[in-house]
Amino acid sequence: MSKIGFIGLGIMGKPMVKNLLKAGIETTVYDINTIAVTELVKQGAKKADSPKEAAVNKDAVITMVPNAAIVKNILEGENGILAGASEGTVIVDMSSVSPVASQEFARLAAEKSCPFLDSPVSGGEPGAVDGTLAFMIGGEEKNVEKIKDVFEAMGKSITIVGPNGSGSVAKLANQIMVNLNIAAVSEALVLAQKAGADPKKVFEAVRGGLAGSTVLDAKAPMMYSRNFKPGGTLAINLKDITNVMDTAKSLDVPLILTSALQQIMLSLKADGHIMDDHSGIVQFYEKISGVTVKTEE
Repeated sequence: MSKIGFIGLGIMGKPMVKNLLKAGIETTVYDINTIAVTELVKQGAKKADSPKEAAVNKDAVITMVPNAAIVKNILEGENGILAGASEGTVIVDMSSVSPVASQEFARLAAEKSCPFLDSPVSGGEPGAVDGTLAFMIGGEEKNVEKIKDVFEAMGKSITIVGPNGSGSVAKLANQIMVNLNIAAVSEALVLAQKAGADPKKVFEAVRGGLAGSTVLDAKAPMMYSRNFKPGGTLAINLKDITNVMDTAKSLDVPLILTSALQQIMLSLKADGHIMDDHSGIVQFYEKISGVTVKTEE
């Protein structure tokens, strides 16, 4: 059984650690949020006072933090992960960052003879809680196999996409598809509402056909129930879409729809909705259409 250090105990990280503990995997946790640390220690986790301490004598160290700057900060320095990790400790970044950042982290890890996996996830908070996350991994298969029990404790899909950076590319592609799907659902339900149809009934009518999707099932009910409590905030998704656009620019790839989506998200940020769930994209369309998507039931 693997011994794990886990850094980052937010909306995603905390339930992921709970599933590691349920699987009997020894897990040492670190976060600046001491309340989250205390809660997990009560459930059997061990406490570390620094990223360095979280990495000592571990088979792997997982990072699940908001952005690349934080990942780099907790990797480097006298109290960083790489200062505590032994040769061969697998560093697994499950944060959503750019492929360029992932490749940089892989180089930093290699300098300490530590394998690196970029392994962003899909499934949001529900997937983290249920242990049904999908892992998109960039790195070598042998390093995934070393800690396969860890992945299996937290998710149901483990896909090695290619070399370092490939996992992050897959995540960017995922975020394009998810968020544009949410925008499409938003447009459709705003149209339905404006035309006098109950959006819940429209959802029920179309979900069994070709328009049906995991995104539709998860997000349409949140829209017509006016529940924008975040499983994945607009802030996090705007960060991801910004990474998408930066990566696309570096590759000279025009992304017409995603570019418009970024502007929609920036508008929602300006209107104070940035900490809403990304189903809150519907609020942009509601504002410009003068209608509120809401079921009569």
